[in-house]
Amino acid sequence: MELRGKNAIVTGGARGIGRGIALRLASQGCNLALVDLGSTADPTLTYNLAAQADLAETVEMVKKLGVKAVPILADVTKYADCERMAHETDAQLGGIDILVNNAGIIAVGPIEVFPEEQWDRVMAVNAKGPFLCSKACIPYIRKRGEGAIVNTASVAGKTGHAAVGAYCASKFAVIAFTQALAEELGPSNIRVNAVCPGYLRTAMWTDVLVKALAPMWQIKESEVFDRFIGQNTYLRREQTPDDIGQAVVYLCQADNVTGTSINVAGGGEVH
Repeated sequence: MELRGKNAIVTGGARGIGRGIALRLASQGCNLALVDLGSTADPTLTYNLAAQADLAETVEMVKKLGVKAVPILADVTKYADCERMAHETDAQLGGIDILVNNAGIIAVGPIEVFPEEQWDRVMAVNAKGPFLCSKACIPYIRKRGEGAIVNTASVAGKTGHAAVGAYCASKFAVIAFTQALAEELGPSNIRVNAVCPGYLRTAMWTDVLVKALAPMWQIKESEVFDRFIGQNTYLRREQTPDDIGQAVVYLCQADNVTGTSINVAGGGEVH
């Protein structure tokens, strides 16, 4: 699929992986609707989400690449917001060709003491969000005659690990949802795939996982991420938002690839 002139939605597009995906799609000529919650605080989480200023900054970065970009504030766990997101994108950009379900959160802790409200919130954003956004956008994409949906899963959706049970469960769900939706939408020439990021120096790591692992490993927080990368990736290097963006561009362009989940993890996950 030729991407120049196509219109794409990226949820969780204000910073981190979402920003990397948006910039890569923009570099290929896609117009962007950048979607984020617009509120930094979530009482169920231990870290701050992206601010509206982050979203505004990403919009300006995308526009500098010569394409259209519009910000949309929406909660992907609310279907009314997702319907409005799809309608506003169609109205402002003139249609929807690509949906990237990237919005995601993390919470850590042993299942024995893990709060029920944290489990519900992680599952709502990470697993229910792609369902609701897809449900809202599919009618618009189908009108275009072809299209692509890319879900951000994770290497944690391939192999589960202690202390991140909720996150792993949500990302396993994303991969299963991707496979099911790919079969469902194949006859409409809409391809559905997932990208599985590995280990990036984003807020999930720097503000959450590093703090959890440092006491376990009895090392400084500043040493955790580099040690993890050195011990757990074949290439001995971290991944970047741009790396994930490259994979998303491929999945949007590849006309005969659907139902797959691609790892971008430097060899940290090979299944």
